[in-house]
Amino acid sequence: MTDPEFDLLDELYFVTSFRTLLAKTGLLPAALTEGLRNLLEQGLIRAYWPDPDTELAYETTSFGAIAGDASYLASKEGLLQHNTR
Repeated sequence: MTDPEFDLLDELYFVTSFRTLLAKTGLLPAALTEGLRNLLEQGLIRAYWPDPDTELAYETTSFGAIAGDASYLASKEGLLQHNTR
């Protein structure tokens, strides 16, 4: 896990929107999208769309199109890795 990915997990203890993550992390949209994609591929976070209660299955081909509209939350595995680092 990279330092930016670790910082993202800091913000994902509660369901958080892409827009809020942009403001809190200071990352550029492309960098944030890439970090979220990497964390999703590792199973360390979950994506929610169109509302914060509906989990979205991660698909590599469509993620870029909805990344900015989704919300995110650390998974149990993500929380464990974040807290043991």
